[in-house]
Amino acid sequence: MPQSLAPTATLARTRLLALDVDGVLSDGRLYFQSDGSEIKAFHTQDGHGLKLLKRMGITVALITGRESPMVTQRAKALGIAHVYQGREDKLETLAQLCQTLDITLEQAAYCGDDLPDLAAIQRAGVGISVPNAPAYMRKHADWVTQRAGGHGAVREICDALLSAQGHWDNILQSYHHEPLSP
Repeated sequence: MPQSLAPTATLARTRLLALDVDGVLSDGRLYFQSDGSEIKAFHTQDGHGLKLLKRMGITVALITGRESPMVTQRAKALGIAHVYQGREDKLETLAQLCQTLDITLEQAAYCGDDLPDLAAIQRAGVGISVPNAPAYMRKHADWVTQRAGGHGAVREICDALLSAQGHWDNILQSYHHEPLSP
């Protein structure tokens, strides 16, 4: 049975957060304009959370089965270097990335929402899903976020990772400012 609370001990040793895109970083809906171009909506809080992870030395990767210029643009805007599109075998891609980064699968967290994500969810050190995933996917996850994909789920993961690794107080402190004197 998946946990509704983040597995803090396992997150404390996580060095890589790998994410599916459609249904996790976006809400899973695909929008096409009359000219055939695709648009996606991304949550700004998710993006800021990913930037915070990177700032604290946690590697971020996107592994998606589809190819989309929108994913390329979003990854570039967030400074995500590890972007794998058109990948149906998410576990193979995740394992290769871990090897490249010289870390183990146990040091990786993976979040996905559909069948192509199943093996990666099962083999990662922390397998994560979202509440909008089918029940048969959620039951294989170590943790199911409270927020839905495309609606802050990724930020929830980022905040849990940062907290589990002891970074949260420093991050909060970096945003506090002394009042300006008149």
